[in-house]
Amino acid sequence: MTLLSAPVETVLTGRLRISDLPRLARRHPLVLLGGGLLALLIVLALAAPLYAGDPSSMDPFKRLQPPSADMWFGSDNLGRDVFARTVFGARISLIVGLTSAVGAALGGLLIGVIAGYNRGFDNIVMRVMDGLMSIPTILLAIALISLTGPGIGILIVAITIPQMPSVTRLVRSAVLSVRERPYVEAALCGGARLPKVLWRHILPSTIPGLMVQSAIVCADAILTEAGLSFLGVGVPPEIPSWGNMISSSRLYLAIAPMTVFAPGICLAVTVLAVNLLGDGLRDVFDPRSNRRR
Repeated sequence: MTLLSAPVETVLTGRLRISDLPRLARRHPLVLLGGGLLALLIVLALAAPLYAGDPSSMDPFKRLQPPSADMWFGSDNLGRDVFARTVFGARISLIVGLTSAVGAALGGLLIGVIAGYNRGFDNIVMRVMDGLMSIPTILLAIALISLTGPGIGILIVAITIPQMPSVTRLVRSAVLSVRERPYVEAALCGGARLPKVLWRHILPSTIPGLMVQSAIVCADAILTEAGLSFLGVGVPPEIPSWGNMISSSRLYLAIAPMTVFAPGICLAVTVLAVNLLGDGLRDVFDPRSNRRR
């Protein structure tokens, strides 16, 4: 019995039809809800220049203004449009979250497969991963950023590296459970080369857990970026980010609450969307899930 139901399999293979949507929503509502919400946020972030205005334009005469027709979320302490900065801030969070998830997934997949299939390499790699996991993610990220200075590129690297151990351990455990199975041994005894065995028989077993773990990494990366930017060691202050928006406006919460609530709510909704997608993918790939019909 396949782990993928028919409508979800059509989504993943790109053969989704309109008639599949009701069935997909009924059987896996979290995938549709989380994926749809995340897709909407991505579209809004990409189209920001078309409707959001200039996030860097300052007008001291419009400091801490309440929401209006011109500024939907009001203005901050420098007279900048909070709505524009919130929308453009979504770009930073999504870029950091998605890129960190992809980087951690690819790096963890490569190291985990090699560690799971090579016992000599396994002992060394797992001790390194145990050491990385013993250090809090945000502290390791702060240390790396302190060595090079703030920037989006180094921020992604600083978040990706601490996330790789969890992916590596997940992939390694999947490889260890598959490598001793009869069909893998039969393929090797039949003359199949190791790269072909890894590609056809071992890698597919890591994909379900890898997709779920990537969603978890993405949500954690978004929160970590916001925390680092709040502390002033994330993206530079001139680049709008939900974290540095909350940090710079927290002193004006009583006067202009939307300067804090707008980025805070958007941050919560984005993390919620990613977590819903991750929970939905777990239900899809878990044959024992109670949500399967």
